[in-house]
Amino acid sequence: MSITAERKQELVKQFATKAGDTGSPEVQVAILTERITNLTGHFKTHGKDNHSRRGLLKLVSQRRSLLDYVKAKDEARYRTIIEKLGIRR
Repeated sequence: MSITAERKQELVKQFATKAGDTGSPEVQVAILTERITNLTGHFKTHGKDNHSRRGLLKLVSQRRSLLDYVKAKDEARYRTIIEKLGIRR
């Protein structure tokens, strides 16, 4: 259900705005999106896992907050994040 350290490093490299960037909203949204897709796949086989479903809703809410922040700061950055990750909004 969680992502591997290697996959996390790939996401950081791909979405970092500068060298050594691990905390920008783009990186955080990318990592959250990866975790959300992993959990979504988990629910295809474990439909009654309500404890994990609560965690999924928490992750989605956290990602939504970060995306709202980026949209308020810079609309162009928001559009590129949405486009790269394939998030519908």
